[in-house]
Amino acid sequence: MKLDRPVTGGPCWTELGTGDLEAAKGFYTELFGWRPETDPRQEAGGYTVARLGDAAVAALAPLFQESQPVAWNVSFAVADADAAAETVRAAGGSIVLEPVDVLDRGRFAVAFDPGGAAFQLWQARAFPGAGLFNAPGTLGWVELLTRAPEGAESFYTSVFGWTVHASAHYTQWGIGGAEFGGMVTMDETFPHEVPSHWLSYFAVEDVDDTARIAVDAGGTVLTEPTTVPDGPRIAVLRDPQGALFGVYPVDEER
Repeated sequence: MKLDRPVTGGPCWTELGTGDLEAAKGFYTELFGWRPETDPRQEAGGYTVARLGDAAVAALAPLFQESQPVAWNVSFAVADADAAAETVRAAGGSIVLEPVDVLDRGRFAVAFDPGGAAFQLWQARAFPGAGLFNAPGTLGWVELLTRAPEGAESFYTSVFGWTVHASAHYTQWGIGGAEFGGMVTMDETFPHEVPSHWLSYFAVEDVDDTARIAVDAGGTVLTEPTTVPDGPRIAVLRDPQGALFGVYPVDEER
């Protein structure tokens, strides 16, 4: 990711919705060395911020409704959540959680793109988003997996003004050319029941070691560590509760 801080239109935060908050704290602390801090206020609902040093890098939270899947979710920074929600609708997406204030932190909404991938809108107030990117244990890339790539490109460029760089192997998203993520077309190798989704990638010192640690801690390797054409070494992992995420080497540009 060529972004080193939250910027309007770019990914600013990633948070895990999990059915077992305590188990998730233990797993990711072992994997990434995070220091989880749970907000003690009742109205915070157990929301837990993971820190590396003084920097907030991600969040872990209980599931807030029965229909919510166990998953990592990506938030994109917007100047005005209400206006962004209307732009999402106009571009063919839908809003499943209308913009709402989150204490004094900011204003938040949940949306689906036309292909069914969920993402979040974040209008910062007291909390701008992650305090560190591209370091071991922090968010370094976000990737859309979709069965409707043409529609996705039209939608996200309309909503966020992203730049698009397409090569023979991969499509990359950027803000003013500063690339932060990509897009994969879901073909017949993906099970039919797997929906379109955003995948968070975390930077690590060593992909192979991280995969081994994840398995020892109760996780699963879905995509074995592999070096992608013209790209870095990556792996896709699943935590013990079922949430998917990727890892890649911190010293290689994703």
